[in-house]
Amino acid sequence: MQEASTIYIRSDLKEQLTNLKTHPRESYSAVIERLLLCAIDPDPLTSEEIAGIEESLADIKAGRVHTEEEIMKEFGVE
Repeated sequence: MQEASTIYIRSDLKEQLTNLKTHPRESYSAVIERLLLCAIDPDPLTSEEIAGIEESLADIKAGRVHTEEEIMKEFGVE
């Protein structure tokens, strides 16, 4: 059995956790675990992906963009 801990949470947060229960008898531990699974990205971006996004944002800010029509014309897509 896993060790349990007592934590302090404000009453307004406890009310929010209560509202997130999927059923009345669901434990707060289960609610918190579900929230953590949503909050933690199992496949975070790599440094190369982040660099690519930053480069793309710089291109957009500098006006180095093409319309969809321009791209379609360039590649012969109708």
